[in-house]
Amino acid sequence: MGTHVIKMPDIGEGIAEVELAQWHVKVGDLVVEDQVLADVMTDKAMVDIPSPVHGKVLSLGGQPGEVMAVGSILISIEVEGAGNLKASDQLVKEPAPIKEAAPVVAATKVEAAPVLESKPAAACRPAPQAPVARDADERPLASPAVRKHALDLGIQLRLVQGSGPAGRILHEDLDAYLAQGTQNAHRGSAPSGYAQRHDEEQIPVIGMRRKIAQRMQEATQRAAHFSYVEEIDVTAVEELRAHLNEKHGATRGKLTLLPFLVRALVVALRDFPQINARYDDEAQVITRHGAVHVGVATQSDVGLMVPVVRHAEARSLWDSAAEISRLATAARSGKAARDELSGSTITLTSLGALGGIVSTPVLNLPEVAIVGVNKIVERPMVIKGQIVVRKMMNLSSSFDHRVVDGMDAALFIQAIRGLLEQPASLFVE
Repeated sequence: MGTHVIKMPDIGEGIAEVELAQWHVKVGDLVVEDQVLADVMTDKAMVDIPSPVHGKVLSLGGQPGEVMAVGSILISIEVEGAGNLKASDQLVKEPAPIKEAAPVVAATKVEAAPVLESKPAAACRPAPQAPVARDADERPLASPAVRKHALDLGIQLRLVQGSGPAGRILHEDLDAYLAQGTQNAHRGSAPSGYAQRHDEEQIPVIGMRRKIAQRMQEATQRAAHFSYVEEIDVTAVEELRAHLNEKHGATRGKLTLLPFLVRALVVALRDFPQINARYDDEAQVITRHGAVHVGVATQSDVGLMVPVVRHAEARSLWDSAAEISRLATAARSGKAARDELSGSTITLTSLGALGGIVSTPVLNLPEVAIVGVNKIVERPMVIKGQIVVRKMMNLSSSFDHRVVDGMDAALFIQAIRGLLEQPASLFVE
């Protein structure tokens, strides 16, 4: 038997060190080729580190949250044969085996790199571990989505037996636990829903969550935020959307409201170039862009991501719709390329049906404007002395007051309002 050492890879862009975000294995686990071992975080990307070999984990090279130099030993694996451990590697002090740390609860990916993992091959994963009793301080393996699901259901993960690789708890394990609880309830032994709870869970702020926290704090500290809210009557544009979908939906695809909003941004920005800009506050330079690269906030299993619709000024409604759909699918599946998640000049953010009445979106630096979309509601409105039911929607937008004057921001949103309330004007050149 030999030892195969995996070093922290050179991810590119001149990066000399990266943060170890999360381990997917622990000492003693059997791993297979292409199985993801760890997630590492650069300033711009979360990257999966796969195993190039089959073997058994001997030691882990750091704790989640630790910053490691490129080329340092990440993990050592016992393999059949000689392995690749060199004399120079043996001079590096191997860390003692560390206890598994809690998985990171990820939220928003700011920018992501192509995933290094290629073929996890479920058929060759290690067999599930036999049921074992966990210590009170032992943290079970589970993805952020499973952890949230368990929290919503009121299930303590330490009581659930995992059936995934290395005992990882899966969604179906939660279902099985609930089913067992239902059986107990029929026997009169289910715990009361009003029973006191004393459990706690501490989540380290590391990896992507740390980057997001840093960026949000930086945005609020460096930019002079101000928000402007206006209500818009979207009855006409919604009627147009329904008509176009009925006429062309089967051949061109269905339209949501987003392509109309993107088109409204493009047309309005022609008269407000100072808003389609990025501000380098260190160099004290404002760059106004002719191209409109619209970042569209997209919810994924790992949090909020912002893929970029490039050159929106040159796209039709259906072209924008197709690109938004393609990028959203790529973001949600974790397959969005790095250049698809960077370079926006203005951002559009929406919570859809959960959009509420008013929001105060945080700027996506170095951009100077973000347009927030709230939900559409039917309300009685007075038009020419008559009470009529109209579809109304608020735009809650934020701007960087260092670059954008309040009057210009208000006029910009009013321009968008006029375009959406008279949707024919979106297409008049």
